[in-house]
Amino acid sequence: MYDVAIIGGGPAGLTAALYSARYGLKTVFFESVDPVSQLSLAAKIENYPGFEGSGMELLEKMKEQAVKAGAEWKLERVEKVERSGETFTVIAEGGEYEARAIIVATGGKHKEAGIEGESAFIGRGVSYCATCDGNFFRGKKVVVYGSGKEAIEDAIYLHDIGCDVTIVSRTPSFRAEKALVEEVEKRGIPVHYSTTIRKIIGSGKVEKVVAYNREKKEEFEIAADGIFVAIGMRPATDVVADLGVERDSMGYIKVDKEQKTNVEGVFAAGDCCDNPLKQVVTACGDGAVAAYSAYKYLTS
Repeated sequence: MYDVAIIGGGPAGLTAALYSARYGLKTVFFESVDPVSQLSLAAKIENYPGFEGSGMELLEKMKEQAVKAGAEWKLERVEKVERSGETFTVIAEGGEYEARAIIVATGGKHKEAGIEGESAFIGRGVSYCATCDGNFFRGKKVVVYGSGKEAIEDAIYLHDIGCDVTIVSRTPSFRAEKALVEEVEKRGIPVHYSTTIRKIIGSGKVEKVVAYNREKKEEFEIAADGIFVAIGMRPATDVVADLGVERDSMGYIKVDKEQKTNVEGVFAAGDCCDNPLKQVVTACGDGAVAAYSAYKYLTS
């Protein structure tokens, strides 16, 4: 029987594992073979205080620290979590595990657009996080692909840090509040409406995209050093669906300021939560708070 079982091997889960173990709780954390953590895709991290390196390097350091503190690591995909009386059963690929408290840190995954060449250029010009990777493209040409609030906010952010931005919108108009659209117009950011990106081209890194305007029935190219895909995220929260954990319309877990869910003994941290800012440093903060809340719950 574990005191705390943590589902997720990203920055939120690893920080929760570190803190939980340091509180003296018998802790286990589960990492999927195919990590959901978006940090693993980052070729270089520049916005995490005191660290410069790749996302995988940072994750490995966090994991080593958590294990050194006494947390047990299992490389197993968790299929679901069930309540067993006053405890919980984690059903994973390698078996079933009992725990008194659960911390969900399953992360979220940015939706891929399915563009030809997209996966091949991830980390070499294709990004899903403007605030993570935007600084690498200062003074360079970038395309933001999307039609909603996320795409517009990304375009404004990238423009304001010095990128030469073009927006490609799949819809005939933006699906966002008027004030945001006006900010795009104020900055003079060019927009191609009713347009899809068919292909990403480059030699080793992104050089241009092939786009198609459905209204004009016209194919054309846009020179670009980077493409930011901003068509939404999918939180990986189905694992706790059977517990009755409350989620919003997008699937994000609802938590309070102590990272508590509506289910007693279940906490959540990181990108799977309905928090507004999804960054490595905020995920770590969530994980620390969740571990502290679990400790208080178990010792009260």
